[in-house]
Amino acid sequence: MSFTKHETAIVDEGAEIGEGTRIWHWVHICGKAKIGKKCSFGQNVYVGNNVVIGDNCKVQNNVSIYDNVFLEDDVFCGPSMVFTNVINPRSGVVRKDEYLDTRVKKGSSIGANATIVCGITLGEYSFVAAGAVVNKDVKAYALVAGVPAKQIGWMSKYGERVELPLSGKGKWVCTKTGDTYVLNGDVLLSE
Repeated sequence: MSFTKHETAIVDEGAEIGEGTRIWHWVHICGKAKIGKKCSFGQNVYVGNNVVIGDNCKVQNNVSIYDNVFLEDDVFCGPSMVFTNVINPRSGVVRKDEYLDTRVKKGSSIGANATIVCGITLGEYSFVAAGAVVNKDVKAYALVAGVPAKQIGWMSKYGERVELPLSGKGKWVCTKTGDTYVLNGDVLLSE
């Protein structure tokens, strides 16, 4: 076994788990899940069958990653954040054939207790504040907060607030990494 699994965790036969991944207390990973290298799954995490998780993802305690959720590399899921899988759930109506794809792009961070409504794409290095409810796509590098979530700023790859307006033109250099970010209209790019 090239990954670490606590004795209370359940990894169903057939699950693909990358080298160096750590699976902690009371985690359940379903048999068709595909998980990359060097990931970490905190206590009481559930990973469904039709789920693909990239390398170096961190999933904190009490998170369920349902079918049709796809995480690229370096994604952070804060404690008790929520992914939904249907728009209009009813206990008496089976909607498993209506699951919508939810995509979380490389380097994104989702804060504690945030909710990501199904069918959403979080752009690369986007940052969802704790407690936010995201019900529409989020641009790359965007910082969103609130209910419903609205863009309130920009974030760097390193996780620093980018000191530029939401739209217009401008340039900002990260003091931690030296990376340069250029704002063109309402799109932020890393040079």
